[in-house]
Amino acid sequence: MRIPVAALAALFAVAVGVALFNVSQADTAGATAAKLPGAKAVIEAAGYPTLQAALDAVPPEGGVVRLPPGTFEITEPLLLLRGETLLEGCGAATHIVNKNVEGKSALVIRHPDFPAKKDGNSRNWRVQVSNLRITGNEKSGHGIEANYVQEIFLQGVTSSYHGGHGIYLDFCYEDPRVSDCLMTYNKQSGLEIVGCHDIVVCGNHFEENLDALRCIDGYNLCMSGNNVDDHLRHGVVIENTYGSVVSGNMIEECQDTGIILDRDCYGITLSANVIAHEMKCGIDLRDAHGCAVTGNSFPLVHHRAVVVGKESGRIPIVGNAFGDSYIGTAQTKRPVLDDPAGGLVIEGGKDVTAVANTFTGLSTPALQQPTEGENVVFELNIDVDNGPKKTPAP
Repeated sequence: MRIPVAALAALFAVAVGVALFNVSQADTAGATAAKLPGAKAVIEAAGYPTLQAALDAVPPEGGVVRLPPGTFEITEPLLLLRGETLLEGCGAATHIVNKNVEGKSALVIRHPDFPAKKDGNSRNWRVQVSNLRITGNEKSGHGIEANYVQEIFLQGVTSSYHGGHGIYLDFCYEDPRVSDCLMTYNKQSGLEIVGCHDIVVCGNHFEENLDALRCIDGYNLCMSGNNVDDHLRHGVVIENTYGSVVSGNMIEECQDTGIILDRDCYGITLSANVIAHEMKCGIDLRDAHGCAVTGNSFPLVHHRAVVVGKESGRIPIVGNAFGDSYIGTAQTKRPVLDDPAGGLVIEGGKDVTAVANTFTGLSTPALQQPTEGENVVFELNIDVDNGPKKTPAP
């Protein structure tokens, strides 16, 4: 039987169309095709054999990598080497698990030439990581390690159980931002910031890291609206940094100190924080100058709520509440001997003004000066029911 020429032509056209469609699909596996002029394809990591292969597919001009839900185990760092890039997951459903036990980080963000070159041409710009979870182990490195990345933006990231820092920003100088992240149970800091400038840390949760946040050799830290709880050593440590504000944070139950300013800090304001139930000290101004401590509450801070060290000076301490768990009608929420509250300690500091504070229910005097300070003004404060406490009569 002869097949009409027209029918053969039609069958041939269908076969060619199917073949071209299959080639097109193979060429764009893992990427969502873009039709809008100027638009770039979205890289869908689910279409690649590994997460690293998806990251390697980002073109030099940047792009978007979308991670699917799932648990992804890695033993070597994921390298994100392009700027102008968004790496996003599907919230906690996207879980990267670092199985490395040689101290290597889970996700490393840097320029391809780093660390051989660290000049201005070897820095990536504008990388965003959002909506995913990264966990490690006590022998792994950092959760996210960013080296010399400008205008980095981390949002909605959970980084937990790492042997290093939860997040490590290494000379990400211009405008780093960390918001709405959860940093928990890391062997070092939840967030370690070194050599950064114009920093925003807002609305994050920190819990049971060694320290919550350390800002070293930086400028212009704005830390507000964070919850810092149950740290194994300190809450916030700021060193060799100026022109910063730590405000509106809840810092509770650090085993050592809530906030430390050290190594030539100046021009920093600590205001409107609740610094509660620290085991050794609330705020320790070890080497701080022209720094204001205003409008904070210090409930149940053991031993010493605020310390002004001998290397510190020009410090106003105004409008703070130092106290125990007093709730009126001669009652406290907690036994006073279980949670002895401390006051202000000046250890040789210079030019210190402590005015209009309330010191109530402390187990220490309101003001202690083991080493006499120079030019200390202590006036117009409320000083009620302070001093050693006795066991209540049965």
